[in-house]
Amino acid sequence: MEGQGAVFLNFDGEVDKARFRAAAALAPSDALCSLGNPPVLVIDEAQRLPEASRIIKGRHDARLPAKFLLLGSSSLDLLDQAAESLIGRNREVSVDELATQLQMARPTVERYLDLLEQTFVIFRLPSFSTNPRKEITKSQKVFFWDTGIRNALLNALSTDEFRPDIGALWENWVIAEVAKRNVLLCSPAELFFWRTRAQSKVDLVVKQGNGLRAFEIKWSPRRVSGRAFRDAYGVEVEPIRSDNPFEVDIFKT
Repeated sequence: MEGQGAVFLNFDGEVDKARFRAAAALAPSDALCSLGNPPVLVIDEAQRLPEASRIIKGRHDARLPAKFLLLGSSSLDLLDQAAESLIGRNREVSVDELATQLQMARPTVERYLDLLEQTFVIFRLPSFSTNPRKEITKSQKVFFWDTGIRNALLNALSTDEFRPDIGALWENWVIAEVAKRNVLLCSPAELFFWRTRAQSKVDLVVKQGNGLRAFEIKWSPRRVSGRAFRDAYGVEVEPIRSDNPFEVDIFKT
């Protein structure tokens, strides 16, 4: 890479960080010129300057004639940020919203989500729909395979049953256990969530062949209605509560 005229900056040192900050204060083309107009700008230990990824993204969006390579543990830090940003999202995940929050391009967020999925940190639950006019069709929910990782990222290790996120934690645990068992089946079912544009919802829909079952996952003993799903599909919504998680055979046909 040295033969390509690349410029190397190492953010372990204050000199290179100061040089980068000075360049960042200039217009994009002038900034590149101040660094010697390199065809490749390599930044090592990029995580030492938190605003570096945002600045580089801006330079990339300006379509400068240069390539940018961020090294060190910055990618791991950004991956952690992506995972942390997913915590507590028991509604649908918006990739656009994540991209804005993380100050990343949408394709980058998609790649990080794919990586988290491929390394069995998270899995995604798509929406179930046969009526696009009334039902959400393209959304997805994200869950952690291991709720311990979720709690560690959140730094919430309390065993208090009244912790504020107990409902979300319980839903994640149940759906993860269902998903794990589903992987082991000879003929795995399809797993979904369901929501209408009028905000009626079902936490878990299990489709096996032409058969459907629907479940609401509740920590508290509140009554489950499920009327909207029953009216739409003729299927009763069954409760999975904290006092009966193993009494329900999810995959019974």
